[in-house]
Amino acid sequence: MPLTAADLVALLDIEPAGPDRFVGRSPHNGWRRVYGGQAVAQALVAASRTVEGRAPHSLHAYFILPGNPREPILFEVERVRDGPSFTTRRVAARQRGQAIFELSASFHIAEEGLDRQFPAPPAPEPERLADLAAATAPLGEKAQKRLRTLFERIQPIEFRPLDFARYAPLAAGEVREPRQALWIRIGGALPDDPAVHRAALAYLSDMTLLDTALVAHGHTVSGGHFRIASLDHALWLHRPCRADDWLLYVQDSPNAHGARGLTRGLIYTRAGVLAASVAQEGLMRPIEGKSFF
Repeated sequence: MPLTAADLVALLDIEPAGPDRFVGRSPHNGWRRVYGGQAVAQALVAASRTVEGRAPHSLHAYFILPGNPREPILFEVERVRDGPSFTTRRVAARQRGQAIFELSASFHIAEEGLDRQFPAPPAPEPERLADLAAATAPLGEKAQKRLRTLFERIQPIEFRPLDFARYAPLAAGEVREPRQALWIRIGGALPDDPAVHRAALAYLSDMTLLDTALVAHGHTVSGGHFRIASLDHALWLHRPCRADDWLLYVQDSPNAHGARGLTRGLIYTRAGVLAASVAQEGLMRPIEGKSFF
C-alpha cells in the first residue's frame, strides 16, 4: 500500500532501544530490499537524537548489504566528538548482527559568515508540467506500466521530470548528455519541525540519481537490464527548506565505468535557494546472473 506523508513521519520516528540505540522499520510497499533513502534518513534521525543545539550540515554513508525490509533495523550511534562548534557522530545499522549500512554525520552550531551559491537554472513551474499519465504516454504501454509501478512504489515521493523524453530508448551506441532536472517533493503536509524536513530531504535525496547515469545510455533503473544499487551517498545541508514543497533537483553524471556510475545533484527551493548538494556512486551491473555484492 502506498505511503502517505503521515506514514513517512511515523517511519522516521525510530524507537529508542537503549543508550544511543534505536530501532527502525521499513514499510510494506513491495521493495525487495531497504530503500537507501530510508536508511540514510533513519540513521540521520538516530544521530540527531544524541545531539542538542546543533543541526546537521553533512553526512557520508556507505551501503554495505541490501537490507531486508521485513526485519527491523538496529541503529547504534557512536559519539565520536563533541567539540566547541562541531559534533561528529557515527551510526552503524545492523540486521541479525550484520552491518548493512554505515553513516557519519557532522553537526555545527549556527554561525554567521560569507554567503553565496550557484544560481538555480531556469525551469518551468512544476504545476505547468504534464502529470504522470500525459508525460509517459509517448513512451508506449510497456514503459508506461513499468514507470507507473515504480512511481506508486516510491510514494510519498512525487517528482515531475522536466523532460520525460529522456526515458525513451536510444539507438545502439548513441549517448545522451548525462544531465537531467526534475521537481521533487514529499506529497502531503509534513509537521513544521525542521528536523523532520531535514530527514525527509535525506529520504528523497536518494531518488532518481542513478537514473541520470543510466538515461545517458538509453536505460532506466526500472528497465530490467541492470542490477542497480546505491554504493555510497553524501549529502551537504546548506540552507533550510521544506521537503513537502516542490524542490528542483538538478543532476549530472560525470562518470560511468567498471559497472559503476557517479552522479551529483543540487537541490533548490522554488525561490532558487540552494538547499543541499548530493553525490552518489552506484552499481550499474549488466544482468548476467551475478549477485549484488
